[in-house]
Amino acid sequence: MRNTLNDIVVPICYLAAAGFFILGLKGITQPRSARRGLRAAEAGMLFAIVGTLLNKEIIDYTWIVAAMAVGAVLGVVLSLWTPMTAMPQRIALSHAFGALAAGLVGFGHYLEHRGDLTVATSIPLVLEVLLGFLTCTGSLIAAGKLQELLPTRPMVYPGQNALNLAVFVAALAAGAVVVADPRNTLAFGLLITLALVFGLLLVLRIGGADMPTVISLMNAYAGLSASAMGFVLDNQLLIIAGALDGASGLILSIIMCRAMNRSFTNVLFGGFGATAGSGAGVAEERPHRSATPEEAAMLLETAREVIVVPGYGMAVSQAQHKVRELADVLERHGARVRFAIHPVAGRMPGHMNVLLAEADVPYDRILDMDHINGEFPQCDVALVIGANDVTNPAAKDDPSSPIYGMPVLDVAAARTVMVVKRGMSPGFAGVDNDLYYLDKTLMLFGDAKGVADGLVRELEATVPAH
Repeated sequence: MRNTLNDIVVPICYLAAAGFFILGLKGITQPRSARRGLRAAEAGMLFAIVGTLLNKEIIDYTWIVAAMAVGAVLGVVLSLWTPMTAMPQRIALSHAFGALAAGLVGFGHYLEHRGDLTVATSIPLVLEVLLGFLTCTGSLIAAGKLQELLPTRPMVYPGQNALNLAVFVAALAAGAVVVADPRNTLAFGLLITLALVFGLLLVLRIGGADMPTVISLMNAYAGLSASAMGFVLDNQLLIIAGALDGASGLILSIIMCRAMNRSFTNVLFGGFGATAGSGAGVAEERPHRSATPEEAAMLLETAREVIVVPGYGMAVSQAQHKVRELADVLERHGARVRFAIHPVAGRMPGHMNVLLAEADVPYDRILDMDHINGEFPQCDVALVIGANDVTNPAAKDDPSSPIYGMPVLDVAAARTVMVVKRGMSPGFAGVDNDLYYLDKTLMLFGDAKGVADGLVRELEATVPAH
């Protein structure tokens, strides 16, 4: 009976899992099908777990059940307690845990089989361990930067590139020794240590607007590590799922780098933001115009074309529902309201899309940068809610700016710009935003949710009767 399960049911479960994973990736490429895609991916994972638990090599389920229970409790707690604003950090932690699991599986496999490892097994084992452990520490550093437990700006010092390269080459050398002599435990331990150190050094010097790309890249590394683990364990599902994860993360990283006019070399080795703006104190000395919600409402009341640009500030204040309410009120006043999304707005890919979908904003009102940028010159009011770096005209106009060359939303071309922000401090990249000092720009200081609520109340007092 057990052999029948292993020979028939397990392959069917793995085949179904692979199919659902592919359908899941296909589904999440479009907002309308994203939920179906996630459900398909969940079904794929369920089939994968069932198929794994039926494996004939399992002789005792005690530790497996205990680990599943602990993991389920931790997963539920993290899901319920993690606010939407902390989702990027949460995703980075997931990458760290997944990569650590791959690395530990490789470590355990080495301890059990180091006496009979072949070259064909040693090579993927070395790759699994190297990618797994460097992704673990790299993702932890990324989570710390996103949570601002660590400095968000790149941590750079003289000779850093040389040190990083030396550590990486030393790790490869240790891996080569393991392949040549699998019984060399010292080399294997050195491989793990150097992989952990390299992951830490790699991400410490990355910051600012490059962090969403780092998360995507860590996802790719974790997937490749899982795929290598599949070769080590002779598990076809791990090979397929890991390859899908690695390839999708790599493709997403390339798309994001293109959207930011960055290269992988810059992302991995360029100290982005290291020479960033002067800081909030200097920013306050530059003249700017501010307005009250009452004054802003008077301008919005007569606007016919309004483009809302959401950013991380909207996520922090959980203002998406109030922003949706504001859009509804403006439409009752006769305005056409659309939402402009930059590929790296927020702290992870799709961050703003998720928030707006949560607030039930219709998909046809949400436009990406390429489709909306040409509309700003005809826009009466561009309402920027907590977005900073992705609206900075210095990216186009100032060659000395650290973000020069990064495509941004052309908010400055609108007839009037309103910016909802707590203060004049720079954004995550540490660069002062020239948009705030234009004559056409009005600053609405305060919490995004509170300001949006004030605008709604002012506009509702004059909304046309139906």
